[in-house]
Amino acid sequence: MTKVYGTGTYDFRRHRVAEYPLAEPKAGERSQKGGGGGSLQSTITVSEIQRDRLTKIAESNWLKTDEKKKDFDPELVVKIYETELLVKEVIDETGLWLINDACVLYCERFMEFLIDLLSQLPTRRYLRPIVADVAVVAKCHLSALYRHGKGKLFAQLVDLLQFYEGFEINDHTGVQLTDHEVLESHYSRLQSFQLHAFKKKDNLRELALTNIGSLHTRANLSKKLSVLSPEELRDLICCKLKLVSKEDPWTKRVDFLIEIMVSFFEKQQSQKEAINALPLYPNEQIMWDESVVPSINYSGEGCLALPKLNLQFLTLHDYLLRNFNLFRLESTYEIREDIQEAIPHLLAYINIDGETAFRGWSRMGVPIKQFRIAEVKQPNIGEVKPSSVTAEVTYSISSYRSHIRSEWDALKEHDVLFLLTIRPSFEPLTAEEENKASVPQKLGLQYVRGCEVIEIRDEEGTLMNDFSGKIKREDWKPPKGELRTVTVALDTAQYHMDVNNIAEKGGEDVYGTFNVLMRRKPKENNFKAILESIRDLMNEYCIVPKWLEKVFLGYGEPSAAQWTNMPDLLETVDFKDTFLDADHLKGSFVDYEVTFKNSDGTENLNPTPPFKIKLPRTLKGSNGVLPGSALSTSGAANDANMVGANHQKETLTIETYTPPDPGPYPQDQPKQNSVRFTSTQVEAIISGIQPGLTMVVGPPGTGKTDTAVQILNVLYHNCPSQRTLIITHSNQALNDLFEKIMQRDVPARYLLRLGQGEQELATDLDFSRQGRVNAMLVRRLELLSEVERLARSLQLPEDVGYTCETAGYFWLLHVYSRWEQFRAACAGNEEKPTFVRDRFPFKEFFSDTPHPVFTGNSFDEDMRSAFGCLHHLKTMFQELEECRAFELLKSTADRANYLMTKQAKIVAMTCTHAALKRKDFLQLGFKYDNLLMEESAQILEIETFIPMLLQRQEDGHARLKRCILIGDHHQLPPVVKNMAFQKYSHMDQSLFTRFVRLGIPYIELNAQGRARPSIAKLYNWRYRNLGDLPYLKEAAIFNRANAGFAYDYQLVDVPEHLGKGETTPSPWFYQNEGEAEYIVSVYIYMRLLGYPANKISILTTYNGQKLLIRDVINRRCVPYNFIGPPSKVSTVDKFQGQQNDFILLSLVRTRFVGHLRDVRRLVVAMSRARLGLYVFCRRSIFEQCYELQPTFQLLLKRPDHLALNMNEITSYTERNAADPGPSHHVHLVSGIEEMASIVDRLYQEKLRYQYEQNGSYFSHLEPSVNTDEVRNRQQTEDTDMLEQKDEMADESGDATTSDDNRVPGDLPPERSMEDATKVNGVSHLEPSVNTNTVQIRQQITDTDMPEQDDMPHESGEATAVDNHVSGDMPSERSMEDVTVVDNSVGVANGTPTP
Repeated sequence: MTKVYGTGTYDFRRHRVAEYPLAEPKAGERSQKGGGGGSLQSTITVSEIQRDRLTKIAESNWLKTDEKKKDFDPELVVKIYETELLVKEVIDETGLWLINDACVLYCERFMEFLIDLLSQLPTRRYLRPIVADVAVVAKCHLSALYRHGKGKLFAQLVDLLQFYEGFEINDHTGVQLTDHEVLESHYSRLQSFQLHAFKKKDNLRELALTNIGSLHTRANLSKKLSVLSPEELRDLICCKLKLVSKEDPWTKRVDFLIEIMVSFFEKQQSQKEAINALPLYPNEQIMWDESVVPSINYSGEGCLALPKLNLQFLTLHDYLLRNFNLFRLESTYEIREDIQEAIPHLLAYINIDGETAFRGWSRMGVPIKQFRIAEVKQPNIGEVKPSSVTAEVTYSISSYRSHIRSEWDALKEHDVLFLLTIRPSFEPLTAEEENKASVPQKLGLQYVRGCEVIEIRDEEGTLMNDFSGKIKREDWKPPKGELRTVTVALDTAQYHMDVNNIAEKGGEDVYGTFNVLMRRKPKENNFKAILESIRDLMNEYCIVPKWLEKVFLGYGEPSAAQWTNMPDLLETVDFKDTFLDADHLKGSFVDYEVTFKNSDGTENLNPTPPFKIKLPRTLKGSNGVLPGSALSTSGAANDANMVGANHQKETLTIETYTPPDPGPYPQDQPKQNSVRFTSTQVEAIISGIQPGLTMVVGPPGTGKTDTAVQILNVLYHNCPSQRTLIITHSNQALNDLFEKIMQRDVPARYLLRLGQGEQELATDLDFSRQGRVNAMLVRRLELLSEVERLARSLQLPEDVGYTCETAGYFWLLHVYSRWEQFRAACAGNEEKPTFVRDRFPFKEFFSDTPHPVFTGNSFDEDMRSAFGCLHHLKTMFQELEECRAFELLKSTADRANYLMTKQAKIVAMTCTHAALKRKDFLQLGFKYDNLLMEESAQILEIETFIPMLLQRQEDGHARLKRCILIGDHHQLPPVVKNMAFQKYSHMDQSLFTRFVRLGIPYIELNAQGRARPSIAKLYNWRYRNLGDLPYLKEAAIFNRANAGFAYDYQLVDVPEHLGKGETTPSPWFYQNEGEAEYIVSVYIYMRLLGYPANKISILTTYNGQKLLIRDVINRRCVPYNFIGPPSKVSTVDKFQGQQNDFILLSLVRTRFVGHLRDVRRLVVAMSRARLGLYVFCRRSIFEQCYELQPTFQLLLKRPDHLALNMNEITSYTERNAADPGPSHHVHLVSGIEEMASIVDRLYQEKLRYQYEQNGSYFSHLEPSVNTDEVRNRQQTEDTDMLEQKDEMADESGDATTSDDNRVPGDLPPERSMEDATKVNGVSHLEPSVNTNTVQIRQQITDTDMPEQDDMPHESGEATAVDNHVSGDMPSERSMEDVTVVDNSVGVANGTPTP
């Protein structure tokens, strides 16, 4: 395996390629910079590129519009070979400073070009022999640029090129070489060389007779070859071995010839060995090495020595290796950011004893009292590193408040911690020194080592968090004392490297210096488990299904994995409740002449569901298309138009049948689907239930979840023995999917939800492993009591219901035998209508049904009811048989594991949980046949791949039969924080997006049912034929206007506020105070009209603005319980996948468009609203952005000042949505101040209206306490806010008060509302804290890289910072998740202090 590569020192000027021609620097300017570096050109100009030789060659062969196309010039390859691949030593040792950056950039770009060609199989087959023949790598290694400081990036690219030149693959077949094959090839080459040396070269006799083990190292090989003269060496290499051409001028150099021999015969470390020797935790050397982990805001224009996630990969091993390196570097970047945030708060200094001490405190870091290595175990056979290294770390939590103590005490097994050594300088750095110092020097950081928690004990040595289950819950006691000792497992590879460094180089003992223990947020700290999973996959013979392998690697026919090309199709599919009626089915197959027949073959003229369909292998009217092909039709109307008058439709025969009676009790009746699926959704369902790869693109509001649930439902009923795994990106999406599955005809005992988000399910049932086990045990007791009742009804002993086993015997001996006797007696008595009622053996047992089971009017009807009763009994005893395992297994863990591996048919988890627990799943023998992945366009490629491999192979074959990917590549991609990894390495490319780009057929849902058609036009231009469901035009709620607003959507131009637009208190932390105040005023206006708070969400494109809006809401809304906060204040990125009726959107930027230029973010922002969307921004900036034109042209067809209908003062209106209202009722708001005055005036009108209606209604609101007491009480609450922060974070996010949807009829008197309508002291609210203070406080909590908004592992809750002033900012959870906060301190005279 190659090294982990980075960027080298990055120079933006050098890497801005061909933007615009710049004036040539004057001669005098070239020599202004001193030293050997000389002056460097700031860019390569277009003219320079045009003068380039390779460009001229390509230009001469390029197709020109005014000339006839030239034939391909066969000499072109020769010219490229001669001019480009023949590496010339253009850099002279003495004149190195004369090199300009254009030459260096050219060399780097050419290396990148070769790497890209070698890392793709089709081009690799042709290029690799040429690269090897010319010895590009050897020449580059010996070049002066490779060794010079300016060539650091070039050197890294050469190393990467060397790695891909020697990649372990058969270039002709494309098959990965095994370790044994690689070793055999190496030995064969060396043996042939020894044989030749023995025969032809007497002075190499010693080399020929030496054992291979002592020969294939670089040092030994060079020593053995040194006996040859230069001419002999040249003759050997060029004439005998023919490794390079004799004509090559480089062959005159002995060092080049030695390099050729060594690189060809040296034993290379295998990729598996290299990956296993690599520490999983980053250390301080990697962490702050800019050449490995770049921290710059990469623009995407430069060249980096990083692996790329392209469309194609050489092998699965290559795929995993690239992902491993990138994921490791991305997690290193995140850890580095966390360290840089946590350490400064400790305020380290050198005390009088010359030791490091701390005068501050940090939430995430604590000083270490004692550290000791507890045990180092012997290495495993064949390894040199220890098998395990454990240590004990003691620290004190005495300086923490209770809620932070509880966080430290909540450490769990496998949590990752970091051991740091801090040694600050004795005297503070001067300003000049600080500017030159690196981050570790500023922090005083010496060493960083990772570790994993094994157990944690309190001061008395009592085990606090028992992860083995030995301590029962009732025996658990709270921890004693303030000292904690945590036992941790160190990284054995890193420990081995450190010990060797001490022994061989006399280095410092790192493990005797640690003085700080740092933790990270649990949801952000899962990198080690994912890296381990990738490493384990690389050590296995990794198998993906044969039908998916070529498509996965990016080769072969793109449609090869589509269901129509798969064997073992389901020929006849029972669609159960998919179709609501016969017309629904006909509308789904408009290209066919649909006929209905009964099970006996007769025609059915009045067909009713359910239907069975024998599907043809090539289904007509398919909307699954390859990108770039002709637009497919959408909807029944379009399909019908395509059928010519003379075209004879094919016949599709549908079998109807009467389902058996499910049983006499209400709980026996199956749950039915009520969704009328469109023809495209039906096509997705058909594809999903058939074997193979199904890809469904689901634009916003098109029913992706309903389609997924119906696929699962139909799949369960058609393949009841198969097991399905559901994977999503977020807990919320998984819970939405799971809640809909529970409403379908899938028994709850077959459903299992794994992971931490299970408690958020809106259901009374517990679907976690423990909850399902308990449910099965309870169900067992219920069923056994039913068996006893059945025995009594048959006048048999009740002990047959003692266990599941005895119940099984009872079924065979007494129940089923009686049924067979009854069936035999029925033969020949079909003419007697009362025979079934009189002779049914279990009549007494079913005497408690809500309605009589038998009528006695018809033998056939009663017989059907009898079969229904038998079905009920069969189901009952089948459930008992399934409960038997829980009866035999005694431990909770065994029962839970059995449930997961055997019992559950549908298992759901997030992609993060799948990666974390892969090793456990393999150990337990977890099996599944089908994989359904929701939100797959938001999941990192490697996190999509790991869930495909959570089970072991069966006889060398993968068990997976279906892979269903549902997502939307037009919305936001996976979150990658580091811009270099995101833009250069394409790490934010999901597997779903890659498959779409490869041309794999997909089905695009084409009818949305979320937003008004007018709002949907703002984003449906991005999709193929996205239309609207009929009910959007029929439902009254979508036809009525938004009361108080002239339009259902509008762009509101926000001018400068107090002389400023956007502000950046810190880099990437964007705020716009004017937009924040304006949006909050509009929100208050909506609340005064009577809009429910839980129907309004405020979104913005930056974290800084989100925090500012929350602060304004805390000042102007939260103190008044009749207003309260909105449903959510969030960033656009975090709100993906959610929706609300009314969205107020702040775009923040006033100087540049910013990251909204990404059209995917625009689509998400525009598609969150159902009924109303109001966009607040600076018009002059966004209307000029080319990428956003389709949306902003629509927005700007309406006035850019907020248009209010002043005649409507309630939340209800009969006005049509398309009618703004009479012109004299429509008022265009001029700006922020006028909006605040309108809110004030509306409040006065509402007050007068209420007074007229209720008379002395407000007399009861006289204060019972004086204003000072109210203020003191509020201040006390604010002081306690920080302590309550984390407690609130644990509360349910759905908590609301009774004031949530309340129309503000019982408003408080004038003074109380007066302050809520003030903005910045101009007849608006005085800020409770200085704006700069708020901004500075907020900027510490977050940086505003857009990619951080939507991290899958981010809790999205606590934004507390170690140095917050208590009372500054209420809990983020309270703003984001709690709909209304009722402080209940509004009084008639006086306003509570915010």
